[in-house]
Amino acid sequence: MQILNAVFGKIFEVIFVPFRGLNAWFGMIFISLVTGLLMLFVYSRTSNQAGIKAVKNRIKAHLLEIRLYKDSLPVQLKAQGRIVLANFRYIGYSAKPLLVMILPLLLILAQLNLWFGFRSLRPGEEVLLKIKLVEGRNPMDTAIMPDPTAGVNIETPALRLEEGRELDWRLRVSEKGLHILTFRLNNQTFTKTIAVDLDPLSRVSPLKTRGGILDEFFNPGEKTLPSGLPVKSVEIVYPGLRLRAFGIGFHWLIAYFLLSIIFGFALKRPFRVEI
Repeated sequence: MQILNAVFGKIFEVIFVPFRGLNAWFGMIFISLVTGLLMLFVYSRTSNQAGIKAVKNRIKAHLLEIRLYKDSLPVQLKAQGRIVLANFRYIGYSAKPLLVMILPLLLILAQLNLWFGFRSLRPGEEVLLKIKLVEGRNPMDTAIMPDPTAGVNIETPALRLEEGRELDWRLRVSEKGLHILTFRLNNQTFTKTIAVDLDPLSRVSPLKTRGGILDEFFNPGEKTLPSGLPVKSVEIVYPGLRLRAFGIGFHWLIAYFLLSIIFGFALKRPFRVEI
């Protein structure tokens, strides 16, 4: 899983190189266009295009039948029943391409969350650092301490929450860059990156986890924590990023799906794909 995440991570770094210094909307529009084209390609290669075209024509014919025979209840009921059956057949034709696309799409979404889900911190800004321990480990007797790091000041001693198996610190950042926090626990060390004042479109990883397929799948920003540590996750609570347009802040997921669908439907005719 780590190899797959590393490969996808490099691909997205290359894709977004021209947009790093621009408003995040430019990167979002481009990746949505690429996704729309990818979806069209997969759909055209994995779906029954002739069957989809035929069933759509059948639905149109039955809709016309309803309009022409609006005074005949038996004809209308029969036409509506045939429309329902045709829709089930259409869903069946669409199932295969959707199943083919689901895994790549989830991998794409996990990567995009790193680029559009959070903004890097500003110099002078405070942020919360959270460390969660594994089941059965008490934070009251776990001596974890972050090392001093240039550009990142530790403002408070650890707040130990026994019920949630959690240790919290308040940090204040002072210098631009991608800083690495090092933590010590007995004879072991582990790290967490913290992003300060990066480009408008930058990769920001809030969570580093212990591992496991799902944890690695949905948190691909950093390598997993070393095995054997009693630490479940390390989190920097970054502010959320919103894509602003017309005075409204949009969550990136809404913008991504809307733009991808718009591009897909706008380009289906030039590429001769039945959807």
